[in-house]
Amino acid sequence: MLTDIDHIVRARLRGPRSGPGGREITATLCYRRDDPLAARITFPAEASLDGAEVTWVFARGLLTTGLYEPAGEGDVRIRPGGPEHTAIEFRTDEGTALVEVRTSGLRGFLARVYEAVPPGQELRHLDMDAVVAALLDGE
Repeated sequence: MLTDIDHIVRARLRGPRSGPGGREITATLCYRRDDPLAARITFPAEASLDGAEVTWVFARGLLTTGLYEPAGEGDVRIRPGGPEHTAIEFRTDEGTALVEVRTSGLRGFLARVYEAVPPGQELRHLDMDAVVAALLDGE
C-alpha cells in the first residue's frame, strides 16, 4: 500500500528581506497517496511574511524537469541553480519568493516518490470516485 512521503530539506530564502546572503530555512517536501500527480513543499511560519505556514502544490514532473532545465510558466518555476542547488521561484500577486534547495535533497525525495509510484503509473493510484465527487461538490 502506498504511503505518504515526507522529506525535510534545507533551503536558502533569497530576497530583499532575507539579508545579503539569504536566510537558511527548513522546508518539508511531501508526496500524498491521494494526489499522486502532485508534490508539495511546506515552509514554516518563520519563513513567510505573514507569519503563517505556507504550502505550495505543483506537479511532481515539474520538480523533476526543473533539476535539469528551466521548467514552469505559472506560479511555480524551477531551474538548475548551479551544481549543488536548484532554484524554486514562487509567484503571487504580492510578489515573488526565490528559494534555493540542495539538489541532492530534491533527488532523494524524487527517488523515494518514483520508487513508490513509477512515472506513468500515477493514475493507477488515483481515486477517481473521490475526484468526481470533489468536482461535483465544487472543490
